[in-house]
Amino acid sequence: MKKFNNLLKKEIKELVTAQLIISLVAVIILFSFMGNLTKSEIKKSIEKKDLYVLDLDKSALSMEVLNNLSFGNFRIKLINKLIKEENRENAIKYAKENNINFLMIIPRDFERTVSQFKSKEIEIYSFIKSFSLGSTIGSNLINQVIVSVNRYISNNFLKSKFPEIDPDDLKNPIKSKEFIIVKDKMAEGSTSQVINMVYSQSIFIPIILMMVIMFSSQMVLSAIAMEKQDKTLETLLTVPISRKQIVIAKMMGAGIVGVISAGIYMLGYRSFMTGVMGDVKTSDITSQVIQKLGLQLTPSGYFLLGVSLFLAILCALALATILGVLAEDLKSAQGMALPLIFLIMIPYFLSLFSDINSLSLPLKIFILAIPFTHPFLASQNILLGNYSIVAYGIIYMFAVFVVLIFISAKIFSTDRVLTMKLRFGGKKLLKGS
Repeated sequence: MKKFNNLLKKEIKELVTAQLIISLVAVIILFSFMGNLTKSEIKKSIEKKDLYVLDLDKSALSMEVLNNLSFGNFRIKLINKLIKEENRENAIKYAKENNINFLMIIPRDFERTVSQFKSKEIEIYSFIKSFSLGSTIGSNLINQVIVSVNRYISNNFLKSKFPEIDPDDLKNPIKSKEFIIVKDKMAEGSTSQVINMVYSQSIFIPIILMMVIMFSSQMVLSAIAMEKQDKTLETLLTVPISRKQIVIAKMMGAGIVGVISAGIYMLGYRSFMTGVMGDVKTSDITSQVIQKLGLQLTPSGYFLLGVSLFLAILCALALATILGVLAEDLKSAQGMALPLIFLIMIPYFLSLFSDINSLSLPLKIFILAIPFTHPFLASQNILLGNYSIVAYGIIYMFAVFVVLIFISAKIFSTDRVLTMKLRFGGKKLLKGS
């Protein structure tokens, strides 16, 4: 056991280099900087904005519209007295000269036309200076406020004509009541709001899974390739310890360093997301609906997710060990990692953007045959109470791991491990002594 521990320490020590530490520190700083920068831009976009207005109608209704806009996160600034002649051309010219972002022109006869139940267009000019998030939010706010003003004006008209009837009942005689059913639980609420909230809370899980699996597998793949390149693998194989333990030590060392590195990456990513979404408040009603439906991870759910992730890491490490043996040197090991990356990325994107149950049967079988698919689907299935599917995935990954570790141990039990290599583009793809 002492020899194994010493070998494990050696593997970890070789993997934790100055370059790795510097890159991890840089990631933390970069994500934190990006999060704070994005947060400040979002705050700017929701601050009160100056809305310059040329009111050509100067009626009671136009003043009422401007008053409503002042409640909609805008500071109203009339420019009637700031231009020589009150017309559109002068207003646009003034806006350009004074670096104005939003300009509204209320036309003449606005009140008279609206009072005759005819529509009248209010002209809104957005001066685009960039394509950032803040540029789009401002124009959307104006449109939302105009919709509110329209609702206010039409409600007033309807009240005057039908004082005993609620205007909303006249405009929307058919109303809906939405219910959500998950297994045997049912709750009243908005489906889209619940899905968006669960998605925003669980979006971290696939990212964590992908980073942990990729980090760990690349660590062990590079470690073995480096051993072959530096010709130290021959020395390692002569130490008085079984070759199975050598394989396990390499996998454990890479797994420990990979998990720690992925954890640091996730801290940085969490810092970034906290900066972006820190001020976003969750609806209490939606939270209550989610709680009633049981769409929250319980301790047993976290345990199942952890087991699924652990087995996925073991499968990745075993597969990376085989690929590392086939690599000639560290440079070729980077190419060897591509098949593994594809096997991880395919289920990752599918879990984010698609429902595996909607795929055709052959494609569904292909996706489920990839062992890394199961941890990506585990979080959704745990939330929906499909524990049997999670259990089948765990059993399948364990079986794949046993097969892969058997192949790895078989390769390391012979001296062919020193000469095996896979060349792309050469006459011989695989050779051994």
